[in-house]
Amino acid sequence: MADRLPFGEGASINTPSLFCGLNYQFWKVRMKIFMESLDKGIWDVIENGPFIPKFEKDGSSIEKPWSQWTDSERKKAKFDCIAKNIITSALNSDAFFRVSQCKSSKEMWDTLEVTHEGTNEVKRARKHTLIEEYEMFRMLKGETIAEVQKRFTHIINHLMSLDKNFEKEELNIKILKCLDRTWQPKVTVISESKDLTSLSMASLFGKLKDHELEMNRLNVQESEDKHGRSIALKASKHKGKQESSDNSDEENLSLLSRKFSKFLKRNRNKDNNKDRYGNKKSNDFNSNNYTCFGCGEQGHIKDVEPSGVQCFEESKSFEGC
Repeated sequence: MADRLPFGEGASINTPSLFCGLNYQFWKVRMKIFMESLDKGIWDVIENGPFIPKFEKDGSSIEKPWSQWTDSERKKAKFDCIAKNIITSALNSDAFFRVSQCKSSKEMWDTLEVTHEGTNEVKRARKHTLIEEYEMFRMLKGETIAEVQKRFTHIINHLMSLDKNFEKEELNIKILKCLDRTWQPKVTVISESKDLTSLSMASLFGKLKDHELEMNRLNVQESEDKHGRSIALKASKHKGKQESSDNSDEENLSLLSRKFSKFLKRNRNKDNNKDRYGNKKSNDFNSNNYTCFGCGEQGHIKDVEPSGVQCFEESKSFEGC
């Protein structure tokens, strides 16, 4: 059933988170929450050391023998043992051997802090680096509000773990100033309408996310409208080109038809001006240019084949040809 869920299972509330040597800050916060959920006294011995019952004698403080402890004192002293059990149960073998010789839970905790966070000098150096990163924090190009929130919260959490405190107004102003120019109208509205001293950082990011969703919706709608107009314009241009092409084809066909008709007419006239032998015909008929096939003399022609009877000239007939 758990495989069908869109999220993984969380850690058990009955066992501490296992530390494998990575992401100490995450493990440290989880361990504090886990110990406080069991009893506030457990986390108190981590911060302030174990409770040791004492009594005054001759103006000096002396530890009580265990047999003289009251039930209340025994309960308080037991918190240190519970804390040591929780810490060692949450460490892998490498981390366990670093703290196995410690006498108290506070000593164990301090050893882990120095190992994974460094000494006080290292902490101060990291703190200055994170402060500089905080001051230079800006929204990156193409970054969403959720991504901005993740980076910003990561820096703030690390600084707060190094004892750097922030007021709500300071954080809210920093968030609004880190946004790019496209967010300026929304920044102005929030600055004028909301009390930044009481507005939580989570609420501010929530309002920015709502505005981001609305802007994305409008961008999608404008993109769809623009795409629709582009398709309509392309269809209109294609239709116009098609009609223009059809008209052009008709004009070209008509022109070609006229040219072909002229070509046929010219060839017909040329053929009419030639005889059957391909010689150019004379426009003026002159009988002197012809020889009679009957008598062999020029100036007249025979109207029939050489076997015929009669020859004629332009104006008279000849016999005996």
